[in-house]
Amino acid sequence: MSRRFVTLDVFTETPFAGNPLAVVLDSQGLDDAAMQRIAGEFNLSETVFVLPPDEPRHRARLRIFTPARELSFAGHPTLGAAILLALRDAKSGLTDATAFGLEAAVGTVACVVEAGEGRGRGRFKLPVLPDYDGEGPERDLLAKMLGLEVQDIGFGRHAPSRHAAGPGFVFVPVSARTKLDAARLDMAAFSAMAEPAALYLYAADPEGLGHRFQARMFAPHLGVMEDPATGSAAAAFAGVMMEFEPLGDGEHDVFIRQGIAMGRPSEIALQLVIETGALQSVEIGGSAVVMSEGTLLV
Repeated sequence: MSRRFVTLDVFTETPFAGNPLAVVLDSQGLDDAAMQRIAGEFNLSETVFVLPPDEPRHRARLRIFTPARELSFAGHPTLGAAILLALRDAKSGLTDATAFGLEAAVGTVACVVEAGEGRGRGRFKLPVLPDYDGEGPERDLLAKMLGLEVQDIGFGRHAPSRHAAGPGFVFVPVSARTKLDAARLDMAAFSAMAEPAALYLYAADPEGLGHRFQARMFAPHLGVMEDPATGSAAAAFAGVMMEFEPLGDGEHDVFIRQGIAMGRPSEIALQLVIETGALQSVEIGGSAVVMSEGTLLV
């Protein structure tokens, strides 16, 4: 059987930047093992499989795989799939399909997309709010793991922490962008962790106004040595902002640049809505551009 696939670069408006994504259409009939093998064949940080929705009012159901395992949620597959489906609907004349729900393991994700010619921009609202999973590892352990000095870990109020929006991350604040660029993962130290976790390093980015950060993400236990853009981590970063930044009620926009050290720059837009001191909603936004189309003969 043949199955169509499309690749996109996500969280960028520029080809050969952002985070590459494979989207497999016509995924009916594929079992878990077949999806995992296909994800391994693409060997990208994630591959997303598009299936008919369980609820007819929704646009599609998504399953997301890294080269190593399935994820309950991930940001760039969700955004990339939403933009691709909106592009296909626009091409078919279904221009009213720019707002729809995508079913994921964590719940239904509400998406809004502006479709262009071979590219688009979209945003989605998280079906769950970030969870606080506790303090991060000790700074000396993180410094050893990342080839940094202990004093390089942390800035302002920010300290290592754990948050999750679906997948969980260890968030590691780094004192300066130069230190962020210099970080190198020590696999022996990483493997010594009692429970290997994805490491999301971030530093304040002084370029531009508002809340701006640069980030890097390492998850070798998921088959991802470094990720150019991590939407699920950006979503969980809302929890970091709530813990360490003095945010008042209202809408707060956060911009995260990632993939700089990899030569694949990306930008993720994060919006938090706070009411009476509590986080009410989180949205993730960005762009994607179609890179290739083809057929899988499986």
